[in-house]
Amino acid sequence: MNALDRFIGYFSPARGMRRQRERMLMQRAYEGAARTDGWRPRRAGASANADHQADARELRIRARSLVQNVPYIARGLQVLVNSTVGTGIEPRFEGRDEERLNKLWARWIKVADADGIFDFYGLQAAAYRAMEQDGEVLIRRRPRRLADGLPVPMQLQLLEIDWLDSQKNGSAPGGGTIIGGIEYDMLGKVRNYWLFDAHPGDAAVVRRATQVSKPVSAASIIHLFNPTRPGQGRGITRFAPVIARCRDLMLYEDAELARKNLETRLGVVISGDVNAIANPGGEAATGYSAAPIGDDGKLPYGNLGELPSGGITQVPAGLNVTALEPKPANDYVSYCVMQQHLIAAGINVPYESMTGDMTKVNFSSARIRQIEFRRDCECMQWITLIPRLCETVASWWLEDVELAGLAKVQDASADWSTPRWDYVNPQQDVNAEIDAISTGLLTPSEALRRRGYKPDQVFSELGSDFERLKASGALNLMQFLMANGRADSAQATAPTQPDA
Repeated sequence: MNALDRFIGYFSPARGMRRQRERMLMQRAYEGAARTDGWRPRRAGASANADHQADARELRIRARSLVQNVPYIARGLQVLVNSTVGTGIEPRFEGRDEERLNKLWARWIKVADADGIFDFYGLQAAAYRAMEQDGEVLIRRRPRRLADGLPVPMQLQLLEIDWLDSQKNGSAPGGGTIIGGIEYDMLGKVRNYWLFDAHPGDAAVVRRATQVSKPVSAASIIHLFNPTRPGQGRGITRFAPVIARCRDLMLYEDAELARKNLETRLGVVISGDVNAIANPGGEAATGYSAAPIGDDGKLPYGNLGELPSGGITQVPAGLNVTALEPKPANDYVSYCVMQQHLIAAGINVPYESMTGDMTKVNFSSARIRQIEFRRDCECMQWITLIPRLCETVASWWLEDVELAGLAKVQDASADWSTPRWDYVNPQQDVNAEIDAISTGLLTPSEALRRRGYKPDQVFSELGSDFERLKASGALNLMQFLMANGRADSAQATAPTQPDA
């Protein structure tokens, strides 16, 4: 084929159809992947650690500012802490020496905090609060001497994530790498955390020229965070998705407040002969009430003087007076409510709990939302807090109990109980549990655990209470009263027979 034939074939209909088919095959099947809409995600393809290194510090600073200054954000964080940790996630130790272990634990939790501020359950709440606000928090194991007089020679120190040297990156001594202050060995396991000897934000530390971080073994550190991406080594604040929206809403609220302030004031624009404004004769010459006159014989700018309520004030001839009255903005409340709904969804907290607004709540909607919120909190309890925080602390504690020779811990284990949930409708919920137990779908022990109680303790108390009631003679009286109460209830609910 000569050059002329190839030239003619290039523009042939068949070739044009092939090119059109190729273009159709190259078109995207998903509209969301089209690049013609101007959407350019930032740092596309970056790892979780790269995103953290770039943004985590700024996000943390802004999240703290929101918690400090925005009422519904502060309330939303408190709702998370109250619902997930509450009064504490409590263990009950089981094993050959379980009674001794549980007594030691009850004494130790009162002095668990190395700073002397919280008990152990207060440490749980403070650690979880810091984790949600900052994205991550550190709990450091502090061994103590037997001479210190503690029930178990160990305490815990709660450290804000600022203690971690996030700017330290590179090769680690002895092999491995350091990423964001965390040292990994050759297999990718965390080996050390590079910590400062004081909080870098303290005033005394700021005045120093330099601050050097030192490695602390990962075996004595709990790095508490909730990873959302594979390979993620650091945590991001829960408030990251709503920071920009909260800031925009705050600016809108400030503008509305300024507009409300302007509504309470009267502004006037005057046009005409400026000499008429001088009013050298005062009230006697013109017949209207004038403002105090300045040294130049003219009215001071911006002062209308005394304006009589409900009266008519005469102004000099030739002046045009225009009153400025700001108009109220429509839908301010509905716009704020919509934005707060989105913010509540972003931090995964019920809108009503975050804002206290119960105007549109009914029984069904409250129940459905609370069920979903409970599932979220239970996931946080059993996937993050208990395995990463509670179980680690329990293993540390049992090690020190064994080293100090205080109890036998060879077969000891901890059974954790989460705080109980209050029922939306107690009567219906309790009857539903009774039906499930009576049909074999639920055990009494599981029902008690769901409510935050320890089954063994409840059964033991029931037995001892029964024996005391029986010995005192009060049991017969209680049975008599309960039987009469059931009879009265059945009589009240029985259908009445029509008169013959």
